[in-house]
Amino acid sequence: MTRHFLPLAALLGLAALAQADTTAPSLTVTAANKLGLARANQTLEITAVQLAPLGAKDLAMIHVQDAAGKELLVQAVDTNYDAFHKADLVIFQSDFGTNETKTFTVTTGKKQEYDKEQFKAFGRFVRERFDDFAWENDRIAHRTYGKALETWEGEPLTSSTVDIWSKRTPRMVINDWYLADHYHHDSGEGADFYSAGTSRGCGGSGLWTADQLWVAKNFVNSRVLANGPLRVLFELDYEAWDVNGQKVSETKRISLDAGSQLDHFQSTYKSEQAGTLTCGIGIRKMPGIVADFNAANGSLIAWMPMEKNTGEQGVALLVNPKSVGKTEDKLNELLLTKVGPDNTVSYWAGFAWNKGGHIADAPAWKRYVDEFAQGLSSPIEVSVK
Repeated sequence: MTRHFLPLAALLGLAALAQADTTAPSLTVTAANKLGLARANQTLEITAVQLAPLGAKDLAMIHVQDAAGKELLVQAVDTNYDAFHKADLVIFQSDFGTNETKTFTVTTGKKQEYDKEQFKAFGRFVRERFDDFAWENDRIAHRTYGKALETWEGEPLTSSTVDIWSKRTPRMVINDWYLADHYHHDSGEGADFYSAGTSRGCGGSGLWTADQLWVAKNFVNSRVLANGPLRVLFELDYEAWDVNGQKVSETKRISLDAGSQLDHFQSTYKSEQAGTLTCGIGIRKMPGIVADFNAANGSLIAWMPMEKNTGEQGVALLVNPKSVGKTEDKLNELLLTKVGPDNTVSYWAGFAWNKGGHIADAPAWKRYVDEFAQGLSSPIEVSVK
């Protein structure tokens, strides 16, 4: 019997073809920036329905390449916290020039696995610090307070504020700062220089009626829906509190994407009088600082010296300009916006530190917020085929 042997190079070539599977389906994503602005770190979303032609059993198997064939960082996200915690969305990021259109190729492959260094967004419940919830991206960090802090004998605090942790490193610091437990001291990466207290801090909210702000106590439950490497997404539950004679409870959904100075907040209320609520979103007042209100784009911004001579920072709020007002109380500058008929309200809030390496002064902060507002009104247009 005659035997025929293929050369080693040919065998290797056949193995490569088998691994690549050139018949595997792919999708083309086209993304267009319709603004005359350069836009960095834009998050693009593709839904499970759009990805269905690929037949992926798990969206963590989705891969994205840019037009040059470079593999991009991709995250599968669960937005509805269903029983199986199954992802229903895939996100990735890209930079866009003015009026630029880009194309991307989407395929299936090995399930995504990430190195620690790839994470640009992260958050967690911190039971060891009296039920804090802390979250961050590669630019900013926050925390807010849970139930156990209300009764801590050392330094009790009842507040649904949003605190600020100022960073000057792109790496994730929450775990290390809590581990060292001296995060009020800057060891080269930043620190907690901000005293939010019972104010609204940076984007904390309440309900405005009878010329005052009625606020919840500390959150009682938390759920993490997505945890990096590009987006952290979680929910906080607040027990019913008195709002001028009626009881209202709240679930607050918060997300923060890599490269952003602003968080997205979505509050859903349960009340006895649906559709009659007004939300008040706050920035903590600082002596001698007047916040700049822009009704045209729905923003409230401030630039101020920080405590303990640790630099300067900008703080900002953004809501839908179609339903916005401005007021204040003893502790806060406030944006007012009507809660929708579905008892939900959506807004953006965040900050910048002049030592963070991205935004150095008040004009740069105003420009960032203005351009962010333009981006909200004209999101990147995404199509899939």
